[in-house]
Amino acid sequence: MASSNYNVIQEGGVPIKAWTRGVPLEDEARQQLINMSKLPFIHKWISVMPDVHLGKGATVGSVVPTVGAIVPAAVGVDIGCGMIAARTSLVASDLPDDLAPLRSAIEKAVPHGRTVGPRDKGAWANPPTRAVEGWSTLAEGFRRIVEKHPKLARSNNLNHLGTLGTGNHFVEVCLDEEQRVWFMLHSGSRGVGNAIGTHFIELAKQDMRRWMINLPDQDLAYLPEGSEHFADYVHAVEWAQQFARTNRAIMMEHVVQAARKVIAKPFEVATEAVNCHHNYVNREHHYGKDVLVTRKGAVSARQGEMGIIPGSMGAKSFIVRGLGHAESFHSCSHGAGRVMSRTEAKRRISLEDHRKATAHVECRKDADVVDESPAAYKPIDAVMAAQSDLVEIVHTLRQVVCVKG
Repeated sequence: MASSNYNVIQEGGVPIKAWTRGVPLEDEARQQLINMSKLPFIHKWISVMPDVHLGKGATVGSVVPTVGAIVPAAVGVDIGCGMIAARTSLVASDLPDDLAPLRSAIEKAVPHGRTVGPRDKGAWANPPTRAVEGWSTLAEGFRRIVEKHPKLARSNNLNHLGTLGTGNHFVEVCLDEEQRVWFMLHSGSRGVGNAIGTHFIELAKQDMRRWMINLPDQDLAYLPEGSEHFADYVHAVEWAQQFARTNRAIMMEHVVQAARKVIAKPFEVATEAVNCHHNYVNREHHYGKDVLVTRKGAVSARQGEMGIIPGSMGAKSFIVRGLGHAESFHSCSHGAGRVMSRTEAKRRISLEDHRKATAHVECRKDADVVDESPAAYKPIDAVMAAQSDLVEIVHTLRQVVCVKG
């Protein structure tokens, strides 16, 4: 039996097992978890990861197993968001002394950010061959979704496949403890995933109103199994997760191609590779039941399973191996977790603070990214210490190049 490192919160619903020793748990996030714990279809308990913080719809860092129903807002709108990392045959000394051209090459290869209007810089104007090939594996599933939910046809789909997005999404070049070079990136299902999530969250809310079900928070609106939209949502979520995984794989290929144009030495990739979701739903079996496990800001960490826990911009990141802790529903954190909202970070973190914190990284140093500065996040070492019974660290990575959306 694995040793247990969690605190238990119980206020009228199922227990909440929180791996939060040594890290803050804000009052608003605690209340959000308590509200979730009172839903009648939670299986056993809710598990909470050490990067926990208040989220839109549901708490980031929560693992929610359900039987007979699903809460679309608990998954959120960045369906399938996650990480991919690949080790190369390069070492630090193989990188150019000036890393700015490498960052520039990656920025050109991967559309990122967003501009309003018909020529959005974060989308493809003409999707490249690899994106078209990737879409061919997704098109039939999307056609089935749109057949029943035609408004989703107007979403950004093919033109977002192989693109990064905004906010905390990033592409990084990292060095591990042996000075080996890794490529790592963070993104999800982009515009089409957002459209799917938003659409079904609204349908669930409409159902609650129709059935006159009162909830402590309307974002807890759920779709019962057997109801009109349940099967459609589960299919759409699984499709969006496939889109997200494909999206990351295509971006990784484009990052490698860009790097090969700048780095003189020939190199191989994917000596070790990990591609994992951290905002998603999965069908699993726990404590005698087939359940739907919703991980919002959490990574699957079954015994021996590889995962990625990124720190913030300028902090360390970790390649981890799961320890298969049953009480966490085989899960771990998905990152460091915010301690400041984006608005608060922009108010409290100066440009000079941000430049000092990221001095060792070739990255943007402008006012538009201070909300992603390390000070906006929990200390990653404390987060890792709080979940030492959930994962073991295999590699410790530090960024040398960071491209932000």
